[in-house]
Amino acid sequence: MVKAYAPDAESPLFPNDPDAEARALMHFGPVGLAPCLSARGDGWVAYDHIPGQCWQSVPEDVARLLARLHQSKAPAEGFRHLAGGSVALHAQVARLAGIVCPDVPVPKVAFVAPAMACPLHGDAVPGNIIRKPDGGLCLIDWQCPAIGDPAEDLAVFLSPAMQRIYRGAPLSVAEVDAFLKAYPDLATVERYLALKPLFHLRMAAHCLWRAARGAQGYAEAAWLELSQIEAVPH
Repeated sequence: MVKAYAPDAESPLFPNDPDAEARALMHFGPVGLAPCLSARGDGWVAYDHIPGQCWQSVPEDVARLLARLHQSKAPAEGFRHLAGGSVALHAQVARLAGIVCPDVPVPKVAFVAPAMACPLHGDAVPGNIIRKPDGGLCLIDWQCPAIGDPAEDLAVFLSPAMQRIYRGAPLSVAEVDAFLKAYPDLATVERYLALKPLFHLRMAAHCLWRAARGAQGYAEAAWLELSQIEAVPH
């Protein structure tokens, strides 16, 4: 596989960094969490093809895959660092939402302290998770890895907008519950649940940003996120 990077593919929420992807593939490829890097050049990377299909079902498997990543050792350098905790996330959401949906109030959440940082995929949507012929899962498209709170990866995967865009429909209540029960670190699950309103508004802002630039389906997906904010106590 040869991946070329479009100069305009980066968004405020999801960077598009070929150097970071190359480092991720070199680091996580040998342990089966990513394809192995074959070669790289100016604005492109080449890596081993992973046969299979994009993830569609059994969210528990994704929970275990992400936990394996989060419990692994991070590269010594080359990944961006994300500030964690409710204060930093609130500031980020206020900044992003202020650009595209300034009339939507930023939800208030209880104080959540920053977590111990770990390696993150950064874009763990269904289209970036491959179900291999042997049933195992592998993460692809590592263009925005990070070091930060593992709740970040949970929020992206569970996002109703990203599930709608990449899988055709949000996860059901039962599927979300199964995922959260399968993720082995209860403290991470509790942080995710506490920060859910902010994660939903942040993803809504991302979708509206993409929609304003002509991305199909993102305006409708944004409303899936906004509707969830009203359903979460805050």
